[in-house]
Amino acid sequence: MDQEVGAIPAVARTTRARWIEAGLAALAEGGPDAVRVEQLAARLGVTKGGFYGYFDGRPALLAELLDEWERRCTREIIARADAEGGDAADRIRRVGQLSSSDDLHRIDLAVRAWARHDESVAARLRRIDNERMDFLRRAFSTFVADPAEVEARSTLMFALAIGRHFIAADHPGHTTSDAVARAAEHLLRPPQ
Repeated sequence: MDQEVGAIPAVARTTRARWIEAGLAALAEGGPDAVRVEQLAARLGVTKGGFYGYFDGRPALLAELLDEWERRCTREIIARADAEGGDAADRIRRVGQLSSSDDLHRIDLAVRAWARHDESVAARLRRIDNERMDFLRRAFSTFVADPAEVEARSTLMFALAIGRHFIAADHPGHTTSDAVARAAEHLLRPPQ
């Protein structure tokens, strides 16, 4: 349809997804205090008015950020690893590969820091960590019979996934990434 002479062209609205992406980036960079509507609007190069077309306010955006973190960093990854099949060790490896991106890890760390100061976020983190641990327990229990060993391997694998970026030690002849991968492979060996 032709535009009328003298009409102001329509400006594309900033999508809900772009607001969420900007919010996640701000959360990863500076925690929940960095998630401010004015700052997000400036980052997106828009006015803050469009924000209120999608969200009832900052608390609603923060809740959406947690929903997106949960979906992206847990549910999608586990579903994809399960859908791609393979044995339990293959699925654990795939979850590790899919969740190892710096972007996802930075968001996860920001949520963990936030949970230290907000009980509702802590409760949600506990629920998601339990989902992650349940995935590991189910997978390990397919080739490890001893429940205590299943729990130990699950805990150690989870600790590797969360803590790998905090390791500052040298690993003579190996990178930290190589050392973490070897540790994970050690945990994935069938019991003797």
